[in-house]
Amino acid sequence: MLQIIQQRHKCIGCNYCVEAAPDRWRMSKADGKCSLVDATNNKGFWRVQVGEHERAANEVAASVCPVSIIQIR
Repeated sequence: MLQIIQQRHKCIGCNYCVEAAPDRWRMSKADGKCSLVDATNNKGFWRVQVGEHERAANEVAASVCPVSIIQIR
């Protein structure tokens, strides 16, 4: 298992993460920021546990994020 972490409040809504991993990321129509699907918020850090099969796409999402707010652990 791995954990994906997003600091959503710093998101600029570029949509790169959605393009890299569309099954895990969605653009919010409410505020124009990207949301981590099925994540829970803990003091501004959105987190979700996923299987190894999601690693490659989400590592790309993290690497293309221009504000570096996505972590894979």
